[in-house]
Amino acid sequence: MNSRSRVESRESRAKSAHGKFLPSTLVPRLSTLLLAGLIACACFTRAAAAGISSGFDAANKLYEQGKFTEAAAAYESLLQSNGISATLYFNLGNAFFKSGRLGRAIAAYRQAEQLAPRDPDVRANLQFARNQATGPTLLPNRWQRWLGRLTLNEWTVLAAAALWLWLGLLAVLQWRPGPKPNLRGFTFAAGSAAVLLCVCVAFGYIRHSARTAIVVAHETEVRNGPLDESPGAFTVHDGAELTVLDRKGEWLEVGAGPRRIGWLRRDEVLVLPQA
Repeated sequence: MNSRSRVESRESRAKSAHGKFLPSTLVPRLSTLLLAGLIACACFTRAAAAGISSGFDAANKLYEQGKFTEAAAAYESLLQSNGISATLYFNLGNAFFKSGRLGRAIAAYRQAEQLAPRDPDVRANLQFARNQATGPTLLPNRWQRWLGRLTLNEWTVLAAAALWLWLGLLAVLQWRPGPKPNLRGFTFAAGSAAVLLCVCVAFGYIRHSARTAIVVAHETEVRNGPLDESPGAFTVHDGAELTVLDRKGEWLEVGAGPRRIGWLRRDEVLVLPQA
């Protein structure tokens, strides 16, 4: 977890913002104050890093002692106070899984996967946790899994690079008419790659922004309407992943496929991505 003169003459002195010369004794004082400020910032950063490391070690120790609920609370506290981290989310998922909270474990692993999509441990633990879920659930298809191998930022960078390469080759073709045939082939390939990568960015954005409800209750009934009195449609269990379709007050309309759609209470699920 992780921050860039010209001398006119020997008599030249620093000027203030108003153009007047500062006393020669003030320049060393300002330099001293600036140096002291830099040292203070460095000390503060080092102390903060030491605090994060100490908190992380303490959470890991709780996990090793089998105090999984306390370890999960410690990891969550670190995430809230020190920002997101794939390692923290991964360890949080492990602590939740060990404490029997499957839905929360899946949510933590999914957030770790968003930050480190090619981490084999994250992917393996997420798949293992998903295999433990019972009942209706909506798992990613092959296309979604393929898109998930890169972050949205990585897809965007690749698409931008391919687009600029294609534009550059087009400019060369305009600047030097009658190029060799292979240059035209490179231009066509770059254009095709740019289009394909832009499509990947579009679908990656849709996948990234699509809201998923992960059930965290042991078992709950998905109802035909947003009322406690509405008849039940189907039952879902801890760890089920459902697509969020709509919201009315404290109720969410969710789906586990085209034929499994209904409503459940907001406090029975975790919604990703978090608002």
